[in-house]
Amino acid sequence: MTNESTGRRIRGVRIAFSVVELLQREGTTGVTAIAEDLGHSKSTIHSHLQTLEDERIVVAEDDGYRLSLTFLAIARNVRDQIGNYDDIESEVTDLAAETGELVQFGIEEYEQVTYLCKASGEKAVETASRIGTRQPLHSTALGKTILAHRPEERRERIVGTIDLEERTEHTITDRDDFREGLETIADRGYGIDDEENIEGLRCIAAPVLNGSTVLGAISVSGPASRISDERLHDDLAERVQRAANVIELNTKFR
Repeated sequence: MTNESTGRRIRGVRIAFSVVELLQREGTTGVTAIAEDLGHSKSTIHSHLQTLEDERIVVAEDDGYRLSLTFLAIARNVRDQIGNYDDIESEVTDLAAETGELVQFGIEEYEQVTYLCKASGEKAVETASRIGTRQPLHSTALGKTILAHRPEERRERIVGTIDLEERTEHTITDRDDFREGLETIADRGYGIDDEENIEGLRCIAAPVLNGSTVLGAISVSGPASRISDERLHDDLAERVQRAANVIELNTKFR
């Protein structure tokens, strides 16, 4: 992933966000553990934590610091900026109930796919994905499907610069092969992650479009032992594309 922005960077802001990210990941944590994890002095971390506490961003507990409930309001506000979120959530929930599998909706941010919504059917396998977490574009059905429907110039810029990391032995790491795969997705209307991001997990995704603009994608994931080729390309392809179409129509007439 590349960052083309230029200009001055504020070290203190980076440290503060590193502290927030660590508390998000680890939960309540003490000053010493945070300092050791981030590689800063205890005095530096303590100063940042006190400042964050003054701003009601973190809360001091007997055994350390935790994130404050301020983040609930922030998260809700960010979610509500997605104008069709209610429609997305409804279709994700319904599709999970229909298929019995894990259903997710993702959007592209910073040349990665970010999970916006998630629901689990009765047979769903649990993965490490959480709302707000990011995954690579090149190894996920959601990411590839979104990228395949980006304007050609932007798509080619991303394909030419992102790290095609080998997540499993099935991950496509050759750029020419990756480009061909994106063309296939654009032609047939859905993308597949065939154990490319997580060993043993297959996934299928369909784009949600607003005219020529791709808003995101919706996917169904399940164990390879249960997701046969026939089920993947017939039943699930039809269901995921239908769900995407419902979101598109509801968004259009909102």
